[in-house]
Amino acid sequence: MTREPSNSGDSKISVAFCCLGNICRSPMAEAVLRHTTSEMELSHLINEIDSFGTSGFHAGDGPDRRTVQTCRANGVPVNHVSRQVRPSDFERFDYIFAMDRENLEDLKYMQPRGSKSKIMLFGSYCEDAKMDKVISDPYYGGPDGFQCSFRQLDHFSRTFLKKLAAGTA
Repeated sequence: MTREPSNSGDSKISVAFCCLGNICRSPMAEAVLRHTTSEMELSHLINEIDSFGTSGFHAGDGPDRRTVQTCRANGVPVNHVSRQVRPSDFERFDYIFAMDRENLEDLKYMQPRGSKSKIMLFGSYCEDAKMDKVISDPYYGGPDGFQCSFRQLDHFSRTFLKKLAAGTA
């Protein structure tokens, strides 16, 4: 069961992001949410933000250079070492946000029975009808795909944080 956040700071939540390899979308999401939480002065609501992949292909690697370039170009610091999701993550995090439907289904399959994590698409926090709720993998494309992912993640982060602050996340 997800803990209800409160503005008193005594019931902070934990958030994690997941994509396939944990080098493009999920470390970008982690960086964007961390930055936006600070920018919106809502750090009192979240005690931990992290990311991981459903696969261990890139475990131990840093973020893709295009992820780093895109984040830096948008004034968002990114610092992460890739890792694969662990069974303990399903108890550690209140929310685990998948970037796409495939990773959502993989996470639901991996989730231990009775664990507390609420697993959902981060795009569930989309309030722009023109924006795709699925964050497509930009790995095989150019810089435009990374910038598109960044715009989506920024929008979803702001919407999530507004709802979290209002107690409706």
